[in-house]
Amino acid sequence: MAAGAELLTRVLSALLREDVVGLRTRGTLTHRPDGIWLRMPTDTDDALLLPLTEDGFQCVYAARLPLLVRESDGAELTSYDTVLAELRALADPVDRDGFDAFAEECRQTLATLRLHDATRDEITQRLTERHGTDPARWTGLTASLAYDTLAARIDHPVYPTARGRSGLAEEQLRAYAPEFHPRFALRWLGVPREAVTLAGALPEGWPTPAVLGMEDLSGTHIALPVHPLTVGAPLDEALRVTGFAGRARLADHGYLEVVPTLSMRTVAVAADPTLHLKLPLATATLGLRNRRSIKPGTLVDGAAGQRLIERVVEREPRFRGTVLHADETTYAHAGHELLAVLCRRYPAGLDDTAVVPLAALLAEAPGGRLVVDRLADRFHGGDPLALLDACLTLLFDWQTTLFGLGIALESHQQNVSLVLGPEQGRVRLLFKDNDGPRINTDRLAAALPGPWGFDDARTYGTEDGPVADVFATITVHLCAGSYAFGLARHGHAPLPTLLGLVHDRLSEAVDRLGGTPAAVLRSRILDTPHLPVKAMVSAGTLLSKERSGAADINKHYTTGPNYLLQGGDSV
Repeated sequence: MAAGAELLTRVLSALLREDVVGLRTRGTLTHRPDGIWLRMPTDTDDALLLPLTEDGFQCVYAARLPLLVRESDGAELTSYDTVLAELRALADPVDRDGFDAFAEECRQTLATLRLHDATRDEITQRLTERHGTDPARWTGLTASLAYDTLAARIDHPVYPTARGRSGLAEEQLRAYAPEFHPRFALRWLGVPREAVTLAGALPEGWPTPAVLGMEDLSGTHIALPVHPLTVGAPLDEALRVTGFAGRARLADHGYLEVVPTLSMRTVAVAADPTLHLKLPLATATLGLRNRRSIKPGTLVDGAAGQRLIERVVEREPRFRGTVLHADETTYAHAGHELLAVLCRRYPAGLDDTAVVPLAALLAEAPGGRLVVDRLADRFHGGDPLALLDACLTLLFDWQTTLFGLGIALESHQQNVSLVLGPEQGRVRLLFKDNDGPRINTDRLAAALPGPWGFDDARTYGTEDGPVADVFATITVHLCAGSYAFGLARHGHAPLPTLLGLVHDRLSEAVDRLGGTPAAVLRSRILDTPHLPVKAMVSAGTLLSKERSGAADINKHYTTGPNYLLQGGDSV
């Protein structure tokens, strides 16, 4: 399917899933010789027709064709701009700007998709020249960045325009985006020392103002790294509003070569890939409102989350050595979301292992076949389902244990990596980005009394519901269910078989957990007819927070079918 048609199909499926302008709730199914159609009446004595296919992952149905038909005149709308214009006319006038913004997201994404197609051979050659022809032997943290490149070139399981990045041109993507595997030098800003909040000790070799050619600032200023894309108007505005204009100074030249990771705003130091620097970007992904800046409070929360997770591992020693965590306790900021840095340090001992973000497993590897297949060839006897099985067993054991303590992490596909080898069959999990959890304080206090020091008040509650919602939408949907549907789509096994695997491993982990937490997971995840589903387009772009009611755009939900019932027979 051509890029434009594929994008529109994904967009229509997302709009249906999120019931935009009542597509799902106002529409009725009709059966035609070519299949199922949805008919949604409009307010103008007309109707819109959408061809459907059975899905079952996040919605009962998905778009079958890149097509929306106006019933009155038979007009076929076959592009994102005509479709969104038609739906925009049906939306509340106060929401119409959101449709315009989403149309721009689609435009940027389509340009990126075409760029990815055009540069596929170029990037394959770059990766193999740097890391070798066999992805299963891309070992160590430097080679892990190659998996990030592959992951950046496939679609998100839910968000239809995930490959687009707000406001970035082709030359900027080529120079700084992970899908191009570039290297570049960071820029550096000398900030008055008294204005900088520092947690932990900056890494060895951190440049001083003198090293950066600003000798007169030695002793009075600290150097903070700045992503090259933030230099210019965004940085100038940050300095103006903080009062640092004239007091802070940007070094004339770049320093310290880095490689972008999958998140783009986080970069790995080329000379020391165990050190990643998370830097603010003046762009947005996964929705117009999902800015890639770094609010100082999220740095506090990431460190608090790590302290909490370390305590859990101490309490549950079976996870020592199998559940690994990057250190996120060192950071600095100057009181503004564009003047901050997180210094993430990865654990030692990974040089002989493949460190693969879950987001890369369904990517096509150089030479063909999926990454998961190539990894299975080396580490799991050529059986990708055995690899998935081992991953799910550990993942669900860990995440249900956290749930039993009242914790759910925002540990989606980008934030969890498989660590494979050097022993055959051994699977470990590596986690990062511990901000943004949901915590039932009553349950946590009974096992691990705090305080834990999270800055974001939305972290805390006294009910299991918000914790279970994160468990469902992150651990179940993104880290488990998406692979069952994805591997079935690639012909690896029948969908019921794969969903049965997910169901059985989760059920076993819940049984192992026991008690009230297990009962909650059974009632809210395993036995319920519907599961929460992220409404990311609505909360991220189409609707204002006032209109969507989303306290957190990443935790705003609709509902979808529970594909875990009867081991997947519900689809």
